[in-house]
Amino acid sequence: MSELRNGSSAGPRPRLIALVGPTAGGKTALALALAPRLGAEIVSVDSRQVFRRLDVGTAKPDRAARAAVPHHLLDVVEPDEGFDAARFAIAGRAAIADILGRGCHVLLCGGSGLYLRSLTEGLCAAPPADAGVRAKLARELTARGVAALHAELRASDPGAAERIAPRDAARICRALEVLRLTGRTLSAWQQAHAFADRPYDVLTLVLCPPTPELEERIARRSTAMWDGGLIAETEAVLAAGFAPELRPLQAIGYREALRFLRGELERAGALEQMRLATRQYAKRQRTWFRALADAVWLDGHEPPAAILERSESFLTRGPDAAHLS
Repeated sequence: MSELRNGSSAGPRPRLIALVGPTAGGKTALALALAPRLGAEIVSVDSRQVFRRLDVGTAKPDRAARAAVPHHLLDVVEPDEGFDAARFAIAGRAAIADILGRGCHVLLCGGSGLYLRSLTEGLCAAPPADAGVRAKLARELTARGVAALHAELRASDPGAAERIAPRDAARICRALEVLRLTGRTLSAWQQAHAFADRPYDVLTLVLCPPTPELEERIARRSTAMWDGGLIAETEAVLAAGFAPELRPLQAIGYREALRFLRGELERAGALEQMRLATRQYAKRQRTWFRALADAVWLDGHEPPAAILERSESFLTRGPDAAHLS
């Protein structure tokens, strides 16, 4: 992944609002409430909503939401096209430049910590993909399984293993690829870079309801997805010729839907696995966002007017406004 360097020009950096947090926390509703009042357009920071055809299972904003507020970085590629943090950062920075160039503000919204970091802090200069190493890792993945590769990563690069989900085969293989190519861990590459490419001043708002409330929201949304067309959507994607092994179709929701369609799980069992996996994902998201310096944490019960005032103050007065009480 190549390092991005377009934030070094002289002069004040553009100010952005980032509304992030764990899945099902209420980010979309809050963003739709804030954006019109701020004169902002929304840039999605979601690693799954970039894929076309995957709407229900990614909780993608619907047509009414997109009609109310312009959205960017949705429906960028087909499910079988490669898309990663480096490509997202390039597309995201282009979208931000376009929005700012039209005199609007930018509201980043989503739950992908890696994509947020790539956009606002850049990516380390780790070596590009190597076809031979990737082919070997693909064979190992088939022969040994993702759990064994994650265990290997944990032994060699504990920091990366902690950040990467045990089932995220693509990121596990990428971390092992970097190590095998260079003899240096991905964590070491990232530490050397220090994510110092910062072209924007960002007020980061982390929306994170209390755990019992968040888990209830996850349960309700999982059921709503299941009842709202997740199975039909999964069947339509398969009918269009996309392989079930594709990474987007192995994500939470689609993975359980596929097992239901194959007869491996009943509806109740599939829903419970979906809820459990989503809770685990939300926990990893909370851990990621806790590492963000100067982030403002919200529990979802703050008066909207106070959040709006904080955001407006930052955009008009500068970084000190992020510390308003």
